[in-house]
Amino acid sequence: MSTKTAEKQAVARKDMTMRQWIWKEMKRNWIAYVMVAPYMLIFCIFTVLPVVLSAFMSFTDFNMLEMPNIVWFKNYISLFFDDDIFLIAIKNTFVFAVLVGPASYLLSFLVAWFINELPPRIRAFVTLIFYAPSISGQVYLIWGTLFAADSYGWINATLLDLGLIDSEIAFFQNEDWVMPLCVVVSLWTSLGTSFLSFIAGLQGVDRSLYEAGAVDGVKNRWQELYYITLPSMKPQLMFGAVMTITGSFGYGAIVTALAGFPSVNYAAHTIVHHLEDYGGQRYEVGYSSAIAVVLFVMMVGANGLVKKMLSKVGQ
Repeated sequence: MSTKTAEKQAVARKDMTMRQWIWKEMKRNWIAYVMVAPYMLIFCIFTVLPVVLSAFMSFTDFNMLEMPNIVWFKNYISLFFDDDIFLIAIKNTFVFAVLVGPASYLLSFLVAWFINELPPRIRAFVTLIFYAPSISGQVYLIWGTLFAADSYGWINATLLDLGLIDSEIAFFQNEDWVMPLCVVVSLWTSLGTSFLSFIAGLQGVDRSLYEAGAVDGVKNRWQELYYITLPSMKPQLMFGAVMTITGSFGYGAIVTALAGFPSVNYAAHTIVHHLEDYGGQRYEVGYSSAIAVVLFVMMVGANGLVKKMLSKVGQ
């Protein structure tokens, strides 16, 4: 687009209201809107609409059998002042988010940075090795076998042979062990989509920027990383942050697979478990919707905080 054309469009836009200008642009680019319409329709039906309905249901006592009644903030008051298990779930969820979220994000980037320095053929093989645990269905079987509660468990058998314990330890039925082990397994399986996006971002950095940086006074790899690499892959960093944070708030399946539902004395009970309890087993949809809204607000707040932090990278 030439400078004169852009100036003419700017003058024409000043003579129109915002609504008129938007409508004109939509008519001019109608083919693009037709192409994106199927995705937007599906997104609105299966994502936006459920979120809106959940927010509405959180102010009701809907139980899937009777017509819902508006109870306003009763569900939220009960959550924070009458539901002791929910407070435990919030604490455990924050533990997962604080320990697993930043650690897995940093680990994903460092491993991707290391793999990016390898030759192409070796890089593909090593990427598969690191990515496999996040998609393997045998992850829980491996860890369940390692920490089995009887003498056939590898950890128990080793400790017994060494004389360090007198009897087997039921690791996933012991509240002192459940949370640490679930955190370790979560970290082990955390090299997923964000890890692949980091590799793609590192591959897309313009190599001429490093030469220009050397001329401008960049002296070592760490300065290259901070002043060139990270600013060049901000979209991938943001995408990885969103995926990592979303995952760190939703590590319910790992706990359920390893420690059962609910875990012993709710030692690893998270908001996701509380949501499944009231929504999937008790069918208290209004109450479970309030839990979902609280989790949604926490995730949006965490994503906003990370976005603000990443915006300062390289400045």
